[in-house]
Amino acid sequence: MSTSINRRTTTAAALGLAAALVLAACGNPSDGGTTEVAAASGGTVKINLSPDQNRVTTGKVDSIAAGVPEEIRKRGTLEIVDSSGSAAPLTFFATDNKTVIGVEPDIAYLVADVLGLKPHLNTVSWENIFVGLDSAKYDVGFSNITVTEERKEKYDFATYREDNLGFEAKKGSGLKITGPQDVAGRTVAVSSGTNQEKLLVEWSKENEKAGRKPVNITYYQNDSDTYLALQSGRIDLYLGPNPTAAYHAATTGKTEVVGTYSGAGSTLQGLIAATTKKDSGLAKPLADALDHVIENGTYAKVLQRWGLSDEAVTTSAINPPGLPKTDK
Repeated sequence: MSTSINRRTTTAAALGLAAALVLAACGNPSDGGTTEVAAASGGTVKINLSPDQNRVTTGKVDSIAAGVPEEIRKRGTLEIVDSSGSAAPLTFFATDNKTVIGVEPDIAYLVADVLGLKPHLNTVSWENIFVGLDSAKYDVGFSNITVTEERKEKYDFATYREDNLGFEAKKGSGLKITGPQDVAGRTVAVSSGTNQEKLLVEWSKENEKAGRKPVNITYYQNDSDTYLALQSGRIDLYLGPNPTAAYHAATTGKTEVVGTYSGAGSTLQGLIAATTKKDSGLAKPLADALDHVIENGTYAKVLQRWGLSDEAVTTSAINPPGLPKTDK
């Protein structure tokens, strides 16, 4: 069983994390639909936004595939679920507005390759990811899902990426988010049921205990409504995944990332994981498959093609420490 964790120091896990993604240019329709991204380490990567993805592939590993529960092996497909509310470069629609692309489906497809299963992608609303996992309608979620202690009560995890969050503000806002005090009294949008929401609620409580104003936490149905509110000044900030915030800021030129934070809090590096129903029997083969693609280099190729090499892990951990439970 894979148990070791690629975790940065406490300092790196706290605010001030280097952005995992820096974008250099907007999409170029004359070039088949592309955008260029630059990793923090330097160099640029041209992202393919078309439905013709030419995904990175790898071969089946019989010894790992044998560990998949018999029911799934007989079916021959891996039922993967992701969120329709995600955004570039995580999970989003290609230029045909129907093909799902991004780093999340790419990694899911790699894992299916190793397990010798045909990947079947199911794109649903965020809350229905977990409803579907609970009912065994889906085998595994690949949707930027953070490991949390609360989620570990119902789900098993096999990690595959670091989780960093970003505070996005209107360009030129002058804001700089370095801690709870910087969002006191601010209106901040966040998606319901996410670890971003949990962290924001905790920060609001900290502010109240310190005699500061709480955070005015707001929710919108979709990203377009959120960004419209940000541009109009109805909200001060939007807290979401840092890769998405960085991508949006650079491709629109209207917003900027004004602070970053680990998805698991100030003392622990957050981790994104393949998520399956607890005791489904899939956690170990998922982790073994992820370890295999990490070792053979195909995992690195996937992260590189989306400009997310800085979020790489060196091994897949099963059920590692996650975002602590919210204090009641």
